[in-house]
Amino acid sequence: MKPSGVRREKDAREALACLLRDGSTIAVGGFGLCGVPADLIEVVRDSGVRDLVIVSNNMGVDGKALGLLLENRQVRKVIASYVGENRLFARQYLDGELEVEFTPQGSLAERLRAGGAGIPAFYTRTGVGTQVAEGKPTADFDGRTYVLERGIVADLALVHAHTADAFGNLTYRYTARNFNPVVATAGRVTVAEVEHLSDQPIHPDLVVTPGVFVDRLVVAREREKDIEQRTVRERPQHQEVSV
Repeated sequence: MKPSGVRREKDAREALACLLRDGSTIAVGGFGLCGVPADLIEVVRDSGVRDLVIVSNNMGVDGKALGLLLENRQVRKVIASYVGENRLFARQYLDGELEVEFTPQGSLAERLRAGGAGIPAFYTRTGVGTQVAEGKPTADFDGRTYVLERGIVADLALVHAHTADAFGNLTYRYTARNFNPVVATAGRVTVAEVEHLSDQPIHPDLVVTPGVFVDRLVVAREREKDIEQRTVRERPQHQEVSV
């Protein structure tokens, strides 16, 4: 567990100062383009670090979010559950340029949670009898076979939250919460990009990520939030009623 105390930085570049190194394992919150720490990802891109191992549900989309790191050829390996809409991700994998460790989505969340909780490994039924289980130890419990999954501890965790207080406590907004809470606990160093910084402590009942897990805070710059797939339907026609 990290020591108490959180640093508030003036911008994303300062928040990641001295933390980015070639070959690092970086866990990143978000799901597609929802709840991604966009400012922090752009700083990683601009830093030019290479041979990164990225742990994230998926790699954003072409040209946005974690897709920026793929475009810049900064990623050596991805641990993810979904290729998604990122054509470059798929092409680099099929061309042998990118190592990919696919993990079922629930198992990925639990691997991050376990890493943050100090649990080195756990058994699960998910993936038994599939390629996911190849090369992994198995064991039988109560007549059923389970596969051993390792917990994930990242060198650096990058998360996006809706609100933080001065103590580093975080809350999230709706589906933008997604993987961020488990990613926040799984980093040896965790940097949180937040939309709002509260002058008052967040009520304990509302804290999702306790500040003890957060090392640095930065307020995100205002930007238009991207929508991965915009789906709309026609407004139904209402028949006028005569009175």
